[in-house]
Amino acid sequence: MTDTVIIAAAAYPLDWFDSFEAYAAKITRWVCDAAGQGATLLVFPEYGAMELASLGGAAVAADLEGALSEVARHQPRVDALLSALAAEHGVYILGASGPVFVGNRPVNRAMFYGPEGMIGFQDKMIMTRFEREEWFVVPGAEGLCVFDTPIGRLGVVICYDSEFPLLSRALVEAGVEILLVPSTTETEAGFTRVRVGSMARALENQCVVVHAPLVGEAKWCVGVEENNGRASIYGPPDRGWPANGILAEGGFNQPGWVFASVSRAQIAQTRADGVVLNMTHWAEQADRLSTPVKVIAQVKP
Repeated sequence: MTDTVIIAAAAYPLDWFDSFEAYAAKITRWVCDAAGQGATLLVFPEYGAMELASLGGAAVAADLEGALSEVARHQPRVDALLSALAAEHGVYILGASGPVFVGNRPVNRAMFYGPEGMIGFQDKMIMTRFEREEWFVVPGAEGLCVFDTPIGRLGVVICYDSEFPLLSRALVEAGVEILLVPSTTETEAGFTRVRVGSMARALENQCVVVHAPLVGEAKWCVGVEENNGRASIYGPPDRGWPANGILAEGGFNQPGWVFASVSRAQIAQTRADGVVLNMTHWAEQADRLSTPVKVIAQVKP
């Protein structure tokens, strides 16, 4: 097992393509760039696959159902491409998530690839209002996954999922050391919600969290016309870590990779003997809530 993991988080812009080959060339450049700088774990954002809607033409990309179906149609070719790139460079890649139809409606699925090929996938668990009320994207039915790899135990909480602590907690209790958070947020407020949630997950679980967002405009693609964020990698604000919990971050809406070198031994040491022991003390919450919450009314003079 590897102790030191060099992580690359993508702040990824969407582009228009006239052919799948042009898309493949872009992804190849991005992977080569990160691997060339020593990264062993690459994380692409939520709904980064939506740029494949351009392959259906302008009318398809502007139509919700048309765009979802067009993107899903190309998933097998994307799997082959990223499996080959992961094998060529000896890296692990969380691919950009996108719609995959399971029955009549799509899930929001992120595929995970390694040097030996596709390892598995993680579906988003909790849908935002936009997904459930307009896109009619459905939650994944297969639950949470732990990816046990030579670079550590990894888990994925897609965007909104990072704002719900029990999902990440279940992964951490199953041994996860590094949480991957691909995201898509239209506004700075939305980005901040995912950022705050991700930093809180790093704090309470004493782990590393990798935040990879979409950035920039794609006016031609329905649902992802405007995207705001910055790529960041967070850790627990504890002994031996940055005081603000930020291991690395890019500029706001600045496309490109952000890198951080992470020691799995340091994660284990912090969990065992940190200044605070949030992970260990988590169970005490239930004990403290064993008696009813008291409501104390102020007595008016």
